[in-house]
Amino acid sequence: MSRSWRCMALLLPMLLAACVPAVRMQGDAGLLDAQRVREQALAGADHWALQGRLGVSDGRDGGSGSFSWTQQGDHYVFVLRAPITGKSFRLSGGPDGALLEGLDGGPLQGPDAEALMRKALGWEVPLRDLRAWVLGLRADGGPAALSFGANRLPALLQQDGWTVDYPAWDDSRHPPLPTKVYASKPPYKVRLSIESWQFQ
Repeated sequence: MSRSWRCMALLLPMLLAACVPAVRMQGDAGLLDAQRVREQALAGADHWALQGRLGVSDGRDGGSGSFSWTQQGDHYVFVLRAPITGKSFRLSGGPDGALLEGLDGGPLQGPDAEALMRKALGWEVPLRDLRAWVLGLRADGGPAALSFGANRLPALLQQDGWTVDYPAWDDSRHPPLPTKVYASKPPYKVRLSIESWQFQ
């Protein structure tokens, strides 16, 4: 067998495995009840911190880096560190407005964090909904449609025009928490890979 054919023989099982679609089930009464129990258990979880990797794209350009997100009630601090340039952005705020720091032209302040990100960086990030989605919960916004995986946890959430995939969960926690959250609303994509969770 030639070397190229041996490589193909080794790669083919991996390629086929990558093509297998994730198991997704429509929510029956049992699955939806279990999700409501998760949501009730996490409803008061508004003091937490997480760290991981973030990637964003508008279909043409994008950015990525390590990030940390600290939530203290209605106040938050979100820090993104770019891997190559070493540059960092810091978004902080609460009900009274938001402050984006780390820009070449100096800090930018405004009443809406999502508008600041859009204006300064060209990134469409649904921060209000993402606060719930990152916990694997439905946001308080519009109606939501859920599909579940073989682990009986949410695999796909559709809400407010966004599609949120949950490829991985930490089910050693009670209740379980997502470790990967991929949100998309063409042409925009936001991908979070969560390495650590801390609750206060």
